[in-house]
Amino acid sequence: MKALKIMLPVLMIAFTAVSCVTGKRHNSLIDRNLMLMAERDSLKAENIWLAMSNRELTAKSGQLTEEVNRLTGELQRARTDLSQTREEVSRLSTRYEELQRAQAELAAGKAQETQRLLTELRQAQTELHQREDLLRDLEMNLDTKKATLEELTYELEKRNERLAELEKMLDAQQKAVKVLKDKVSEALFGFENNGLTVTMKNGQVYVSMEDKLLFKTGSYEIDANGRTALRKLGALLEKNPDVTITIEGHTDDVPYRAAPGQQILDNWDLSVKRATTVVRVLTQDTHISPKRLIATGRSEYIPVDPAKTPDARQKNRRTEIILTPDLTDLYRILESY
Repeated sequence: MKALKIMLPVLMIAFTAVSCVTGKRHNSLIDRNLMLMAERDSLKAENIWLAMSNRELTAKSGQLTEEVNRLTGELQRARTDLSQTREEVSRLSTRYEELQRAQAELAAGKAQETQRLLTELRQAQTELHQREDLLRDLEMNLDTKKATLEELTYELEKRNERLAELEKMLDAQQKAVKVLKDKVSEALFGFENNGLTVTMKNGQVYVSMEDKLLFKTGSYEIDANGRTALRKLGALLEKNPDVTITIEGHTDDVPYRAAPGQQILDNWDLSVKRATTVVRVLTQDTHISPKRLIATGRSEYIPVDPAKTPDARQKNRRTEIILTPDLTDLYRILESY
């Protein structure tokens, strides 16, 4: 059903333009519109994914830092145990040598005393061997912990470098979007807040133009004031070739009633027709590549105000021009993870 809803406005446009466009050209336009809509949706999803990836990397960096701190503490305790064990081994070695000397001196003495000394000597020797084994285990454990700590430290440093690079790119992207927004506001000075708003959202610049600035009620013909605003915007976008341009037509929820002789069927049809009209004005007298442009109609299904009042419906009757900067460098960083 979702695919049918997407195809319906395209088929209606094709029906409207069938007298002027060949079947081959018609199919090409439909395929291109679907491709561009999918690309726009993919860019939105990827932008959200970038933000989630940034949060996940930050959390992972914190976990690795905690693990490094924990292993550092264990390493210090292992070093302390190793030092104490070495002292104990030294003490036992000294005692063992003393007992050997005493045993030699008493070899000719009483058998009972000799046996006692031999027993004590064997115990001391056994304990010495146990301590030596413990010392070897501690040394091996210490080496393992040192290797693990070094590996985790290296991984943490690499992740921090990548996180810093990603944060740098995200910051650069935000700055680029802010610069683009400022340029758009400057280019459209005099129109902003007079039926036109320029905002930043999800790493994109949204130029929202109210219905009254561009179209008469039920029409897709742009008036002179709206053409002036679009041509100013087109001149700016021509100088910024790395920006993808999406035009979305939106209507209110009042059913469209076609006048006699009109070929527009409903709000879907009207929203698409308005979007393609804006595309033609933006590309008129400019060298903006058609590959950068996406034209789509959203009908009444994405309102900014769901209320059923005249003011709410006026807000919903709008055309949004969504500007997306190039994200190639961010994709490159994410692919390296």
